[in-house]
Amino acid sequence: MTLFVRRALPPLLVAMLFLGLWQGVIVVFSIEPYLLPSPVSVALAAYDHSGRLAQATLSTGLSTLSGFLIAAFLGILLGSLLGLSRWLERGFYPPTLLLQMVPLVAIAPLFVIWFGFGFGSTVTATVVVAIFPVIANTLGGIRGTDPELRQLFRFHRAGRLATWWKLELPSATPGIITGLRVAAGLSVIGAITAEFVSGYTGDAAPLGSIIISSVRTFQTDLMFASVLIASLVGFTLFGLANLLGWFLLHRWHSGERS
Repeated sequence: MTLFVRRALPPLLVAMLFLGLWQGVIVVFSIEPYLLPSPVSVALAAYDHSGRLAQATLSTGLSTLSGFLIAAFLGILLGSLLGLSRWLERGFYPPTLLLQMVPLVAIAPLFVIWFGFGFGSTVTATVVVAIFPVIANTLGGIRGTDPELRQLFRFHRAGRLATWWKLELPSATPGIITGLRVAAGLSVIGAITAEFVSGYTGDAAPLGSIIISSVRTFQTDLMFASVLIASLVGFTLFGLANLLGWFLLHRWHSGERS
């Protein structure tokens, strides 16, 4: 059995089981389509609105990817800076934690006011919701660097920047990849939430706006199709984070070899 088959077969079987249960529940309990559409109805809705959904996916995907990349860059940078000293960590880590605790739906309207409808507010919301796990995992990885290796670098009089680049950052890389994996899913949540708030319903409406408008018009099949596509955007980002982790770690980290 090839590696691809061994990896692809389990999720395919689970997906088929899920679709079977979904259809079975509808048949057994005679659920109305506006409450729970069948998998076939969802597929047909996706086909009927393929042009609109493709444009919406491009819009949401671009915003999500942009926010994810910005969150990754700023998260690694800020996590590294907080790892420079305990003083910086005590001063700046609580505000980043507080930002994570504030409900996104409560501050998303502010982003719309500040940055307008569309790309700017969506990217900002995505960065805000996705940056914390990257900061936390980067900081944790740097703090977890082997103290004996730190001592060895001090013995050889390595500078602070050299120690970060050659010791701390490689040591923190597994944790950073974990943070990116978490941020991948959160990025989609941030983007869709911002699109909910914007409420844009024009021809170039993103996935979040299509979901809201579908609920209001009882087009539940279209709503399900939009939700599934948004999930695929998140899966794609998660896959990119996994691919990056394999590329950076598979030669020396056992968890990334298979």
